Amino acid sequence: DTAKEKPQEGEVLAVGPGRIDDNGNRVPLDVKVGDKVIYSKYGGTEVKYSGEEYLILSARDVLAVIEK
Repeated sequence: DTAKEKPQEGEVLAVGPGRIDDNGNRVPLDVKVGDKVIYSKYGGTEVKYSGEEYLILSARDVLAVIEK
């Protein structure tokens, strides 16, 4: 058996402008600052900035936005 990923929960603190599609158009992200999200346990990169720890995720690592 392989280890199963356990989803994690967090708050979106910042987002980028979105990706560029094949036609050169900007595609906005589905998440916004303040959203609560569930993300893949093994997704993202942990960084430390100004004494705080953050997780930088790609949009594909976000599994769901939790309704408030």
